[in-house]
Amino acid sequence: MIDVALTSPKSDAVGLPVYFTGSRGALFWLALKTGFLTVITLGFYRFWMKTRMRRWFWSAIRPGGHPMEYVGDPWEKLLGFFIAVVILTFYIGIINLVVMFVSFSVFSSASVGYLASVIGVIPLWFYAQYRARRYVLARTRWRGVRFGLEKGAWGYAWRALAHWAVTLLTLGALWPRMTFWLEKYVTDRTYFGSARLHQGGHWTMLYRAAIPFMLSLFIIAAGAIWVFWLDPIVVSADITTDGVMRSIEEMMDGGAAVLPVVGVERLGIFLLGIIGLLYGAVHYRFVSKRLMANHKTTEGITLHSRLSGPRVVSIYVLGSFIAYLTLLLGIIGLVIFAILTLGPSAMLGGVVGDFGAAVDLPQIIAVPMIAVFYLSIFLLWNVLYSTFVTFPLMRHMARTLSLPQRHGLQGISQRDRDEFAEAEGFAEALDLGAAI
Repeated sequence: MIDVALTSPKSDAVGLPVYFTGSRGALFWLALKTGFLTVITLGFYRFWMKTRMRRWFWSAIRPGGHPMEYVGDPWEKLLGFFIAVVILTFYIGIINLVVMFVSFSVFSSASVGYLASVIGVIPLWFYAQYRARRYVLARTRWRGVRFGLEKGAWGYAWRALAHWAVTLLTLGALWPRMTFWLEKYVTDRTYFGSARLHQGGHWTMLYRAAIPFMLSLFIIAAGAIWVFWLDPIVVSADITTDGVMRSIEEMMDGGAAVLPVVGVERLGIFLLGIIGLLYGAVHYRFVSKRLMANHKTTEGITLHSRLSGPRVVSIYVLGSFIAYLTLLLGIIGLVIFAILTLGPSAMLGGVVGDFGAAVDLPQIIAVPMIAVFYLSIFLLWNVLYSTFVTFPLMRHMARTLSLPQRHGLQGISQRDRDEFAEAEGFAEALDLGAAI
């Protein structure tokens, strides 16, 4: 039986709401338990960990009250990882052999070969991104209907390379153009059952999302002109690099500057600009998603996002502060524990002399304890990041999304299941698959 709420031809501002259920505490214990199993299995359980985490998040997101489903198989991920590693080992090995031979033969240097090896992996990076998204969509369902993404990973890879080249040549001025066209390439190949999505709009609309970032760049540029040209902090008719370096050295030693320096506090404008750049980068990333979501459509279905850029940034700042402060305190505690159990000379390479350990603990016990301590720190960091960054971020994105027009849902039929030989293997092998 089809719900009237899904088939109503009316379109309104609220539309079909998206709910988010699930508690932070439940996610914390799930992340802690699966993370612990990943550590004691030396990483093999991470495929099961990711599957369980995705199932939890997907089931918490409920458009119209109906939970999303993630039906990915951890064994599929594990096998795909091994397949991708074999392929990448062969590919990278052959590429490196050829470029190093050419580098020594033509340039008589290995540096060109190293650079070419890195560049040769970049297309695979974009290829893996597309394949990972295709796999996740193919294993996602809503009301029993599968999502899907057409083949086109290599097309995405060469387009990404071209757009990045244009973006770099324009010093980032055309970044919104790259964001829009790459997302359009993926969206226009995305399906929900038999319905094909379409990315509307124009790439210039994304400049609105980049306003905080551009303002921060302007502040830094204006500040540089102010403190180094119009009213320089170093007052001298003949400013040289050597003079400036001597001034810095003298001030670091507690002496007077060789060149008269005034208004050093104005350098704080650069700190303000850097903070603004960080805020602008996060703001652009998510507000551009909101703008493009509002222009994603399929026949009889539209999306509307009310995502708040400042809210997203506050989630990142507070959540990252909690996670990274814990990481920092854990590393400091690890160093102190290692010094107490192994002695300062073991940690500092004999710089402080041959001092013994403060705690009389056999090395055969101390070293495994330090290893467990080290792994536990990063386990706790991952748990806290998932709890205080990923959780509130996905909750905010879900609750601010709705379907104003949804009568097209009644005409959607099921699509065939996509098979994947390597699942997310390339993304895992290239370290792109750690995120939810």
